[in-house]
Amino acid sequence: MFDPMISLVLVGLFSIACQFLAYKIRLPAILPLLVVGILVGPVFNILDADTLFGDLLFPVVSLSVAIILFEGSLTLKFSDIAGHGKMVRNLCSVGCMTTWTVATLAAHYFTDLSFPVSFLFGAIVTVTGPTVIAPMLRTVRPNQKISNILRWEGIIIDPIGALLAVLVYEFVISSQDAVSHTLYAFGLTLSVGVAFGIGTGIALGSALKKNWIPLYLENTAVLTIVLAAFAISNAIAHESGLLTVTLIGLALANMKDVKVDDILEFKETLSVLLISGLFILLATRLDLNPILELGWGVIYVVLAIMFVARPLSVALSSIGTSLTIQELGLISWIAPRGIVAAAVSALFSLKLEASGYPEAAVLVPMVFMVIIITVVVQSLTSGTVAKLLDVNAPPATGYLLFGGGKFSQLLALEMNNLGIDTLIADTNWDTIKDARMNNIPVYFGNPISEHASRHLDMSTIGQVLILSPYRQMNPLVYLHFSDSLGAEKVWGLFDKKQSSRPSHQLSEDYQGSYSLFSEGTTYGYLSSMVIKGATIKTTPLSDSFTYEDYKAQYGEQALPLLIIDKNNKAKVCLSDSHNEVNNESKVVSLILPDKVKTHP
Repeated sequence: MFDPMISLVLVGLFSIACQFLAYKIRLPAILPLLVVGILVGPVFNILDADTLFGDLLFPVVSLSVAIILFEGSLTLKFSDIAGHGKMVRNLCSVGCMTTWTVATLAAHYFTDLSFPVSFLFGAIVTVTGPTVIAPMLRTVRPNQKISNILRWEGIIIDPIGALLAVLVYEFVISSQDAVSHTLYAFGLTLSVGVAFGIGTGIALGSALKKNWIPLYLENTAVLTIVLAAFAISNAIAHESGLLTVTLIGLALANMKDVKVDDILEFKETLSVLLISGLFILLATRLDLNPILELGWGVIYVVLAIMFVARPLSVALSSIGTSLTIQELGLISWIAPRGIVAAAVSALFSLKLEASGYPEAAVLVPMVFMVIIITVVVQSLTSGTVAKLLDVNAPPATGYLLFGGGKFSQLLALEMNNLGIDTLIADTNWDTIKDARMNNIPVYFGNPISEHASRHLDMSTIGQVLILSPYRQMNPLVYLHFSDSLGAEKVWGLFDKKQSSRPSHQLSEDYQGSYSLFSEGTTYGYLSSMVIKGATIKTTPLSDSFTYEDYKAQYGEQALPLLIIDKNNKAKVCLSDSHNEVNNESKVVSLILPDKVKTHP
């Protein structure tokens, strides 16, 4: 048996390794986490969560799930779901009841479980989960409507599913007057969750707005207060805490003048660690024998959930909405289960077994089978389904310009006039304000921040041009986007100081990106040319006015920036490559004032 400290370190190492593997293969991290958890748990007996944590296991699980739900609800802006709130509301009500009914009947008739245990199983699998929805959406890239609906459903349905499981459990264990007992439990849980959630959210938001909490204590204080509200809410009404933390996050996210970016960044980092560790620890507790005894019945249950319950719930929920058949088809296909289903099943299976229902031991392996099959199948096929249904986001042919100086604004205006999606990102409010005045799409903030990952729409962005004077930030932007888009899609300007000062040397990869426009072109040079009166102009080429004619007319007074082909696709001019131009192309150039040459 390993030392507890070594066991905890192993959980952390396995978690990071699984997250890294998932990042490389571009699949939800839950897959390698579950596989590793099963291998180190029931297969090789390397880790045992019950031995490691003892009676503290489920308090730790509950608090971790609370943090995960709070972090998820912090990303929910009412403005994101404008026009589609009805669909989300229906999925979390009518859709939830439909899934519960179908899953319950399937579990009872395909596996011969009693109705009480089947009802509880059906309630648990109503949840989807943001921990598996988010990475799947990044890979599939559906249109914005589908993304927002699935993201909201994944977060809102978690506390609703957990509440439903609580009510079923209360009904099952009530030996007499079960209906009135359940109704009382429902009313108490709902009222306590809403009161504590909204009340704590408003109070915490006011404290943040008025700067009552020192900045260095902000993250710690918010986390502690949220967990305290969760614990007190649960103490008053069983399992009302999940609803409480969800409403706290929702309140903070939508309160005016409350900045949650730093809090969210801290919580997201913490959530990654918690999700990873939880999946491994819960998977180590799996007992595979009960699931083997049920045989093919479990597979039939999962198929009923995927091919009957989900499409039926989506169809009923869509009544009166404007979603197309194709959009509803993809929403029907994407419904993987996540950490809340795993945690709630582990909690209630133990409670039911203690209450005289030994067959409840099969709840956990059945729920994990639903998790594994839905995640594997839908992760591998959702991209293909989205393409077949033609509900993908538009092709990523647009440009993100990091840096909002005068040159960037002139370039963005010209590109947008040509029908090329172009967006400026900058941390300087003055430049962003000027760009907005010129009707240029902008993002105010650091484009590689956690806030940007949620709010910066990159669905149409395929290339990044680094045109900023921020020499410390430029390499970070390059590394971030070259990793997600590819190094051949991110380019920057030459930096004389960077190359001559050993104390400021950066990686060769980044220095290799210093090839925008022409050799030695710097931010300072472009800015000075614009100040001197340089303009950006698009010149169409033809049989009567070829590229040679263009060069002869403008000579050294024109700095080619982009080549636009006949399909209106833009290609950046680079100092180390030959520009492929034909007589159907257009050349976007910086036209310099008289007596000023293009050489910096």
